[in-house]
Amino acid sequence: MFIKKIGIDLGTTNVLVYVPKKGIVVNEPSVVAISKADGKVLAVGLEAKDMIGRAPDSIIAERPLKDGVIANYHTTEAMLRYFINKALGGVHLFRPEVMVSVPAGITSTERRAVIDATIAAGARAAYIIKEPIVAAIGADIPIGAASGHMIIDIGGGTAEIAVISLGGIVSWGSARIGGNKFDKAIVDYVRHKYNLAIGERMAEEMKIKVGSAMFMDKPISMEIKGLDMISGLPRTLTATSDDTTEALRTDLEHLIEAVKEVLHKTPPELAADVIDKGIILSGGSAMLRNLDELIAQATGVSTYVAEEPLLCVSKGTGIALDNLDNYKRSILATK
Repeated sequence: MFIKKIGIDLGTTNVLVYVPKKGIVVNEPSVVAISKADGKVLAVGLEAKDMIGRAPDSIIAERPLKDGVIANYHTTEAMLRYFINKALGGVHLFRPEVMVSVPAGITSTERRAVIDATIAAGARAAYIIKEPIVAAIGADIPIGAASGHMIIDIGGGTAEIAVISLGGIVSWGSARIGGNKFDKAIVDYVRHKYNLAIGERMAEEMKIKVGSAMFMDKPISMEIKGLDMISGLPRTLTATSDDTTEALRTDLEHLIEAVKEVLHKTPPELAADVIDKGIILSGGSAMLRNLDELIAQATGVSTYVAEEPLLCVSKGTGIALDNLDNYKRSILATK
């Protein structure tokens, strides 16, 4: 009875940890700060993110996950240990059961790396579940029904698109498009248009405050600060939502292409279900203004943003962990 269960949304940008009956107990950036001299972990999460772009050469602040999979095993294990201990709080006598969400296209080697890192970080058992399935569970989609449901989960590194029926993925696609790519596109656009160099934190702030997937009738604006590329001096200017729409145009076109490709691969009966029920958007980047409208216009299918899209995956892992028997078909591997 003392064994805890933990659901982890191991994202490229953020890690969210769900504990049944408590809800989301951790929501921090997936960043680890390491000492260059001895490889020692100095900080994890919020504290480490604050070091990005501000740390001396002796400290490396990095994201150990790339496109939703482990790029650095050692730092991922350290990060998982930190978040598991933080979720359990204080001294704990029993090792928890942990369910981790992974991209739908993960290879067996990448899957094994996630399981091994989770066990090494202190889990008694590790369960792996595909991200689109768990996002659908968290968005209250009845995935076990004999009916097609389409979900697009847009995270920091990738967008996962899937049509789900009878608890499994029928057609699936992925695009390397997400919050980090959006930030980089904004950085590049501002540099080219205004000769202003801004950091990724400024770009992220711009995306959140004025970002829009479509041109708005009444554009909104904000002040951005950076270094003038010509004079080399700090400069402030006003950027608008139109700037972000222009900056993100190419990435969003690729996303729509990927969505159309999945629809093309979907059996006719399930495609008819998708038309009736609409497309659900989840993940942090689903909160980009007018993204649902852009996808609806491009596909001709009604599109909706899930309630609390950022939390769908972590909530879904918690629900699946609480109902392991019901979701056996959806779970990939255990140890």
